[in-house]
Order: sequence, then structure tokens, then C-alpha cells
Amino acid sequence: MNERDAGSTAGPEYTPATAAEPTYVPPNPEPDENIRHSLFGEILDWMLAPLLLLWPMSIAITYLVAKSIANQPFDDALEDRVTVLGQQIRSVGGKAAGQLHPSGRDILRADDVDSVYYLLAGPDGELLDGDRDLPRPQMNASDEHARSGAVEFRNDTIHGTPIRVAYTYINLDPLHERSLQPPLEPPLALVQVAETLDKRAHLAGEIIKGVILPQFIILPVILALVWFALSRGLTPLAELQQRIRARPRDDLSPIDPRQVPEEISPLVGSFNDMLERLGESMAMQKRFIADAAHQMKTPLAGMRMQSELALRQLDPAEIHRSLEQLAKSSESATRLVNQLLALARAENQPQAGLAFAEIDLPVLARETVRDWVQASFAGQIDLGFEPPAADEGPVVIAGQPLMLRELLSNLIDNALRYTPAGGSVTVRVRRDGERALLEVEDTGPGIAPNERERVFERFYRILGSNTQGSGLGLAIVREIAQQHGAEIDIFNNPRTQSKRFPGSLFRLTFPPPLHEPDAAP
Repeated sequence: MNERDAGSTAGPEYTPATAAEPTYVPPNPEPDENIRHSLFGEILDWMLAPLLLLWPMSIAITYLVAKSIANQPFDDALEDRVTVLGQQIRSVGGKAAGQLHPSGRDILRADDVDSVYYLLAGPDGELLDGDRDLPRPQMNASDEHARSGAVEFRNDTIHGTPIRVAYTYINLDPLHERSLQPPLEPPLALVQVAETLDKRAHLAGEIIKGVILPQFIILPVILALVWFALSRGLTPLAELQQRIRARPRDDLSPIDPRQVPEEISPLVGSFNDMLERLGESMAMQKRFIADAAHQMKTPLAGMRMQSELALRQLDPAEIHRSLEQLAKSSESATRLVNQLLALARAENQPQAGLAFAEIDLPVLARETVRDWVQASFAGQIDLGFEPPAADEGPVVIAGQPLMLRELLSNLIDNALRYTPAGGSVTVRVRRDGERALLEVEDTGPGIAPNERERVFERFYRILGSNTQGSGLGLAIVREIAQQHGAEIDIFNNPRTQSKRFPGSLFRLTFPPPLHEPDAAP
């Protein structure tokens, strides 16, 4: 190692980190999330609740309308009685006189003797005829209604019984308004007819019964129709459920949106999108398993052949040589399995729910480089680390430390494998404005521009490369980089002038953390 330096701590040849990762415990869901809601019940509630709330209001409005309807004919009858009774008052010798004939009194009280009351009173309040206890109105002599002779109505009580009263004032001097010297007040006689409210209440009750009672019959019918309509309306959902359940387990074909109502089409569209993503994921997993099985066949076949060869050998030297080859094949198989596990862990990281933390990128890079010092010595390669300049300040990113160490380890491993003896590999951390840059450059054969996209595919190997490897390292790098929102680019090494070994520069650009720390941790 040179002065770019990450220390001289030697470590074993690469094995992926096996440190225990923190176990993710999903948070307990809110209690409300565990409650299953019935769509049928919710629609029924929203339909019936307003109906049941409006029904008492309808009864109250019906009662008021019924009272108004019942009052009108009785008020008209009272007005007619007051008019007829007013005709019995006359002026005799300058004084009011009037008395209802017994036959007229019988006609007035023909319906119910105890329910009809009347009163005739002179201008001075003297009783001319009728019921003395009948309350009189609070009349202002200057009231226009009093002069006009119009019939007025009011509610009152007699002997504690509610009554409806119709009254009017009779002008005993019709020529008063045309007199040259009229007195200050015209002579007015009071005529009142009142009746109790029993007949009105009875009629209002009959009207209410005629209107409300049918509602008690109609309401259950409405509820039954609503229930039936909802059941019929939700039938397409039940049919869709049956069609989905009747599908074979491996059938991920989309659901025909023409077979469902228009309101369910968005749900079916989303479900079809999910089926498409699930199909792609399953196809990827099948392809991954097939590729992994294919890749495992070679080292396993080599191990079997070497073991059979060792069993047939009698020469200890030949047996030792076979065992060495067996150990190399075992090492290759172990590395492939570890790479597969690392890739599976990287792909499942978004579902693991591990929260990102603020990471000092130079510290993490220096520690990772130290783990590869021994491997660089074995390959006679100069491995170095270049920290950011002092004036750049701390370089902090948000990420998951174990996954980032895995990413950088794969980049270093890839650089060491393709760099010939006597070459160099440099890991560099620097800042570009608010963004953090992590670079790994080597002096190897480089990567052609038309190959730079494909090298991140699983098990892809550049043709003509004799270097051993699983073809998974850069796939792991891309997966972890995507999870951290980092962009990865490949360039030729700008510090290499050799045409045969132009070298490679892998650059990862990380987004800035949510906030800048005061100091590096």
C-alpha cells in the first residue's frame, strides 16, 4: 500500500460480511387497521341513516301541516259566526243594544253546548249578551283593525281550557267618518265567538293517522327494496371473487375489465397491474434460480470429478494435487453461494424496513479498504484510499452501513480481479457540491462502452475474459445503489495512458442527506 493509505491491517481473502443484521420488527398496526368493514353494511348505513333521521322530521312537518289544514275550515266557520252575530247589534237611543234570540243561540251551539262561547259588549264594555267569563282582547282604540271591522283571531283560555277566539269591532255610528265634527273615538261594540280545540285536534289527528299510518307499512317495504337492490348491486363483486378463486394457482393473466361494472374497472385495472408486476417478479425469480443452478453445476461437477480422481490415485502427491483442486472448486462454489445470498439480501432490503442512518462515507470506505489489504498483497496490486480534501468538509450520506460495505467490497473485489500484477486500485471519496461521490478506479483492461450497461446483469461475463468470477458482483452493486438513490457510471481511468490497460472508473453519486450535520460523527 502507498501513502494514499488505509492502514496496513491485513485481512483474509474476501468473504461477505456475516455480522448479525438488526432484526426488523414491524410496528404494531393501529387497532382500526384490523377492523374489517363491510361494503354492504357501509352503503346500507349511509342510505338508511338519513332515511331514519328524516322520518321523524317528516312526521313533525306532517303534524304542523295537518294542524294548519284542520284550523282553516274551523276559522272560516268562526268568522261566519262572528259576522252573523255582529248583525244582531244595533244602536238604540245612542246606546248599544243586542241580544241573541234563543233559536240563534241553539244554532250557534248546535255542535256542542260546552265547546262554543260568545260575547256581545257595548262601547263602554257593558255586557249585552253571552258569556261574561270569555276573555276580551287587549284593544287599542286607535288600532286600524278595530276601525276596519275585520275579523281577527287569537288563542286564549277560559276556565283553564285552551280556546280559539274570533272577534271584531262593530262601528255603531256609520256616519261617524263623514261627520263635520266627529268625536275623538267612534263608538265600537265588541263581538266574540270562541270554541275549544277538541274538534280541531281530532281532525288533525285523523289527518295525521291517514298520512303516517301508511308510512309504517311503506317503510319496511322500502327497507326490503333497499336491501334487495344492494344485494343485486354487489353481485358483480361476488362473481368477480368466484372467478378469481376458480383460477389455477399459476394463472396470472389479467382480468377482462369488460366483465365487471364500470365502477369496479379502476380496481380491476390496479389488480391487473399488480398481477403483471407479480408475473415479472416470478419470471425473474425463475430465471434467477435457473441461472444459479446452471452456475452451480460447474464447481459441483469439478468437485465431484476431483474427488473421484483422488479416490483412484495411489500416489500421495497426486492425491494432494487433487485435493488442492477440490479445495479451489469448493472455494469457488462457496463464493458463488455467498454472492447469491448477498444479491437476495440486497433485493429484499426494501421489504426489510431497516431505517437509513447518517454515515460518514470516508470512515466506512477506509474500513472496507483495510479488509482487502491482504488480498491486494497476494495479487501484488497497490490498493489505496484517498479521503476528501480538508476544505471539502464532512462527506455524510444516508444509508445502511452493512449494505454499503457490501457494495464497496464488490467494487474492490471486481477491480482486484481484473487488475494485473503491478497495477493499482484506488478508492476515493469526495464531494461535488451537496452530493457525495464514491469512486473505485483500477488499471485493468477496462470496459468497452457497449458493454457498460450489460456488466450489471446477473451472471454476465465479458467475452474473452479469463478471470474467475460469479458474474454477480456488479449486479449486487447496482441493486444496493438503487436502494440508496445513487447513480452509478463507468468511465475509462483518466489517469491511465496505456492503450492495452485503459483501466476503469466506477463512480457512485449519492444524494445529499435530509440535513447537513454540524460535524462528522
